[in-house]
Amino acid sequence: MAPIVFETHPDEYRRYQLRFDGPVATLALDVPEDAGAGDYVLKLNSYDLGVDIELADAIQRIRFEHPETRSLVITSQNDRVFCSGANIYMLGTSTHSFKVNFCKFTNETRLYLEDLADGSGVATIAALNGTASGGGYELAMACEHIILQDDGNSAVSLPEVPLLAVLPGTGGLTRLVDKRKVRRDLADAFSTIAEGVRGKRAVEWRLIDECAPRSKFTAAVSAAAARLGEKAPARSGSGVPLPKLQPERLGNVTKYRHLTLAVDPEKRVATLTLRAPAGPMPQTADELRRAGADLWALRAFRELDDALLDLRFNHLEIGLLVLETEGDPATVLESDRVVAELAKTDWFAKEVLLHQKRVLKRLDLSAKSTFAIIRPGSCFAGSLLELAFSADRSYMLDAAGGPAIQLSPLNFSGLPMSNGLTRLETRFLATPERVTELRTTAAPLSAREASDLGLVTFTPDDLDWDDEVRIAIEERAAFSPDALTGMEASLRFAGPETMETKIFGRLSAWQNWIFQRPNAVGQKGALTLYGSPERAVFDYRRT
Repeated sequence: MAPIVFETHPDEYRRYQLRFDGPVATLALDVPEDAGAGDYVLKLNSYDLGVDIELADAIQRIRFEHPETRSLVITSQNDRVFCSGANIYMLGTSTHSFKVNFCKFTNETRLYLEDLADGSGVATIAALNGTASGGGYELAMACEHIILQDDGNSAVSLPEVPLLAVLPGTGGLTRLVDKRKVRRDLADAFSTIAEGVRGKRAVEWRLIDECAPRSKFTAAVSAAAARLGEKAPARSGSGVPLPKLQPERLGNVTKYRHLTLAVDPEKRVATLTLRAPAGPMPQTADELRRAGADLWALRAFRELDDALLDLRFNHLEIGLLVLETEGDPATVLESDRVVAELAKTDWFAKEVLLHQKRVLKRLDLSAKSTFAIIRPGSCFAGSLLELAFSADRSYMLDAAGGPAIQLSPLNFSGLPMSNGLTRLETRFLATPERVTELRTTAAPLSAREASDLGLVTFTPDDLDWDDEVRIAIEERAAFSPDALTGMEASLRFAGPETMETKIFGRLSAWQNWIFQRPNAVGQKGALTLYGSPERAVFDYRRT
């Protein structure tokens, strides 16, 4: 089976049409029935992974290539159908691991759409010119404003529980009550009405923001895009094109410009090595723009994002990801300084920082164990030190002339986790004053100093280093992957609960479990029998 590739370009889109009209961008869903990756038909604008890959790419290009955009309208090119959600036959025939990873990627893409509004200030409007069900309505809920065509037929619905015996897989239940603040009793009723809710009742229940008759629908959408777009910050200057990364894939080794990913299927271990920038750093907004997509802070993190997705979907057997770095820490610290300072006033620098934040969140959410290995020649400084703070454990060699780690302002602000805290704040929940103290720590820190400050896990000396690291890696790779995934997800997001942590901590765990239950995927399960004349047979015992 060919590996899944996550890079695309608007010229290659098959499921979306992306248009720009001054300050308004329109992303119209138009899924050909034969655009699926498997033996299923994508009827009624249903979607599979390919649809979400294009959506993620479109959002990225709006942010970087089209600074003139103040509003994004997501709608359908098909009359009377917005989106019927994830294709049921795709879900019914996919492996369990693919379903879970598919839902996770879709969740991340919905959150990226929300960050387009929250972080970049671009207004997002879902223009539902037809029925939006399941994942289609979840896509709409990821937008700031929802307009539904009031034609007597168009409705919004989450039919997964009554029809498929599963849950809305991309945060639907959480967004319903946390984001849209739908009353619990109404949310309960809505989530069990397979045919959904229409028109004015949908407005009354807070499921949508407004409805408009067919004759006035286009005008209502245009008015909302103009009204909400007025609040968007002005972003001057030309956009920055994002060419494909085009890594070199040689067997089990993938080489990018700043990153190398080496996979060892036999040991179930992968090593990801990220290299620091070389040469002088741009200093001004104009110089940053001229560097464009080749700017290290953007290019290196795009490469990291692509490698993480490659690992997630194409290397299921890998249980442990070893994180390593190389290069001059001073260049990373300088990159961090320039990006953080310019991000206060320059839209491009801000987008670079927002992108780094999103990629590090993807690392946090990876269902792989992660160990950071800090050895001579390592470059765990500033934004690259976040890799070590994200890791489940870190090992740092304690030796004369050994490695050092170094903090930068980005470790304290700009790169929050899904819980809304920095990785340092999450690390020191019991002693928050430690974070304040660390702000004054600018010098490189040896293994012993880093250990005393609680910044690394273990610091073996020269005599024990090789054996201790080797044994730790072998031991981790030998544990049950199911138990480790659950353990890591429970430990990584200490502190306050947010909509994001609910989606990934609660929904993903429940969906993971429900997707394996006979009531959904057994021979007589609802998902298995969907579309057939047979009725599902449930085991009615509750557990």
